[in-house]
Amino acid sequence: MTAPLRTPARTSARRRSQATTAFPYDGGDLDRFRELQRLAYACAERVGAWLEPGVTERQASARLGRELAAAGVQDFFHIPFAWFGDRTAFRHFRTPLQFFPSRRRLEEGMPYILDCAPVIDGYTADIGYAGRAGASPVWDRIDRDLREYRDLIVAEARRRTPLNEIYARVDALIARHGYDNRHRVYPGRVIGHQITRTTARGPAGVSVLGFGVRTLQTLGREFLGERRYGRSPLWADGRASRHAPTPGLWAVEPHVAFRDVGLKFEELLVVTEDDAYWLDDDLPHVRRWQRAADTSSDLAVPDLAVPGVVVPGVASGVAVEAR
Repeated sequence: MTAPLRTPARTSARRRSQATTAFPYDGGDLDRFRELQRLAYACAERVGAWLEPGVTERQASARLGRELAAAGVQDFFHIPFAWFGDRTAFRHFRTPLQFFPSRRRLEEGMPYILDCAPVIDGYTADIGYAGRAGASPVWDRIDRDLREYRDLIVAEARRRTPLNEIYARVDALIARHGYDNRHRVYPGRVIGHQITRTTARGPAGVSVLGFGVRTLQTLGREFLGERRYGRSPLWADGRASRHAPTPGLWAVEPHVAFRDVGLKFEELLVVTEDDAYWLDDDLPHVRRWQRAADTSSDLAVPDLAVPGVVVPGVASGVAVEAR
């Protein structure tokens, strides 16, 4: 069979998408990104420890903003968010405005997610911290499974698997676990996005629709720059993500849910020309998983059966702490 002719336009687009981009950061830069990511998680942990039944999402997000400002944060990629209860699973979200913190009050047994993206000296982090107010065996089970998503994503990124295909493999794992994909509810259906050092000169601390003005200026330049090479700074499941991970830093946030219980982590993935790795393994969710792995052989496996609830995967598992 005669091979189909490739038009010059298609050939040019393919070459642009395959263009090599040099990794833009040195060791000093990575240290600054890592320090900021740890600072963001430390602030989220303090707010998580402060939370109690009766606190609203608005109060929690405001508290997180104050913690970050007191720690030296100068600006935000996006404003701090807090989601409680079924809002952690983005149930019935129809517009971007529904992501903003609400008057929902935390109740005993509810899951919560704190999300923030601080900026210091142009360096940016974007983190998601999940927890629960009291016991929740369903939350524990989902948390235990989340580790598989972290392992899968970095392994596929090392193989230079196209972003949309990694997204599909995460979807397949979600289906195997019996959960719902909730990152598809984010604007653009994104599971991640590139993070850069902000150099824009707009006003610091000013936001539009939840995003910092400097962020919007930087994103605009990134979209234009990446479009030249047939790439996107957003990681989703569409045509724009049909390329290998671009060297740089990516904030990655697999977000899954079972019924009204949603969980995620969000952290920075380092992608070089020939490798990929998580920027830091000393993070709350990683430490939590490691504690569970270290103690599981010494613990009796409790029955996770809850009246009226079938926990996905298997009928039992090891409960772990939320924070």
